[in-house]
Amino acid sequence: MLAVRLQGVRFLAELPPYDLTYSDVFMVPSRSAVASRFDVDLTTPDGIGTSIPIVVSNMTAVAGRRMAETVGRRGGIAILPQDIPSDVAADAIAWVKVRHPVFETPIKVAPDAVIAQVLSLLGKRAHGAAVVVDAGRPVGIITERDCADVDRFALARDVMTTDMVTVGADADLYAAFEVLASHHLDVAPVVDGDRMLGVLTRRGVLRSAIYRPAVDPDGRLMVGAAVGINGDVAAKAQRLLADGADVLVVDTAHGHQERMLEALPKVAAARDAHADRSGRRIPIVAGNVVSASGTKDLVAAGADVVKVGVGPGAMCTTRMMTGVGRPQFSAVLECAEEAAGSGATVWADGGVKYPRDVALALAAGAASVMIGSWFAGTHESAGDLMRDADGRLYKESFGMASKRAVANRTREASGFDRARSALFEEGISSSRMYLDPAAPGVEDLIDSIVAGVRSSCTYAGAATIPEFAERAVVGLQSTAGYEEGRPHHSSW
Repeated sequence: MLAVRLQGVRFLAELPPYDLTYSDVFMVPSRSAVASRFDVDLTTPDGIGTSIPIVVSNMTAVAGRRMAETVGRRGGIAILPQDIPSDVAADAIAWVKVRHPVFETPIKVAPDAVIAQVLSLLGKRAHGAAVVVDAGRPVGIITERDCADVDRFALARDVMTTDMVTVGADADLYAAFEVLASHHLDVAPVVDGDRMLGVLTRRGVLRSAIYRPAVDPDGRLMVGAAVGINGDVAAKAQRLLADGADVLVVDTAHGHQERMLEALPKVAAARDAHADRSGRRIPIVAGNVVSASGTKDLVAAGADVVKVGVGPGAMCTTRMMTGVGRPQFSAVLECAEEAAGSGATVWADGGVKYPRDVALALAAGAASVMIGSWFAGTHESAGDLMRDADGRLYKESFGMASKRAVANRTREASGFDRARSALFEEGISSSRMYLDPAAPGVEDLIDSIVAGVRSSCTYAGAATIPEFAERAVVGLQSTAGYEEGRPHHSSW
């Protein structure tokens, strides 16, 4: 029955004479000895050091320090955008590196802070609580519920609840959960003597028992950074390496070009010099490409991981503007096969809207999957939280080839050059990404993705990502077949 086998993945029938998107394919269950989702190890095979195959895309509206910290704590990694100034990138990396790998970063306010200030801060964290701190010690907690029908100039000390418990720095997580549950509390400050180290939430405790943080050799959370192919690429790479970046992503929309092939050896040389001093070899990711030849050239030029995807992103208009790009499943399949033959791996960048898409990217041979717009509508993304006329929360997102992004990238150029560059737009400059009230945090989305991928692995009988790519059985489906698999949230 099985007719075709490519890079591990097996197909039920001959491949058609056209390329495939994630929606064009499905997976068939196989005989499995993997009994539980928790028997699946999602450690990525790309050598990055992540324990789940999720990378936050280097989009200015998505990947900031809060996103990097939160995703790193759950085992993934975020890539800081190339557009941000070098000193801002350095500050963000340093900030992430001192975050606790288990305890969540609190929102801290003074007792005399006005409620308007508190409300402006609550949207920064999915746990939705601010800790009132006096002389370094937590004295109360404020949630949005506490602020309802309260004058916006009231003081925190008059609104906070003092019905709270604190958890010691060395507390057992199981015991901490029981304390929170027995007191019907969602959040508790973590203290070490007179010093507050962070907060624990009931859901956060559960997640800490499931996920393994992505940490560097010193036990600090990991974070990556992107660098473009123009200007003094070597100097930029050296700065990011010195700042502590754990991954360097050499990034441009058209990765299979001479400037990229000239930039990559310079970045690799900077990386190797840093490795000689530090003893640690930082991986280099490069892209984007969608072909075997592009993958081969980037690996030959120094890439350890190749980023695959042209045009599948939600904010990208490249295919409609230029006709250039490729359906993502076929692109990942071909590039992963080429990379494997060269001792490299690939990241699937873009085109994922559901957990199934992440699983299918891994089945096609990706080591990790980059996610951008899907994560834009979360508390942790870099955008400002806003409300529409109906009171729904949203954040603005924009493509990295859009007029808005180009303006950021060319801010040091002359006014004429900036205006000329802005004439050529290949991305959406403003899009509202609404927060899902039932899943407003990036961790909620990660839970959904990881649960789906783990289940996919059990259906395939795979305990690891490489086994999954080897054992996955994929078939082709019609649009009607795809629609048949969609749930109905109301009667039809």
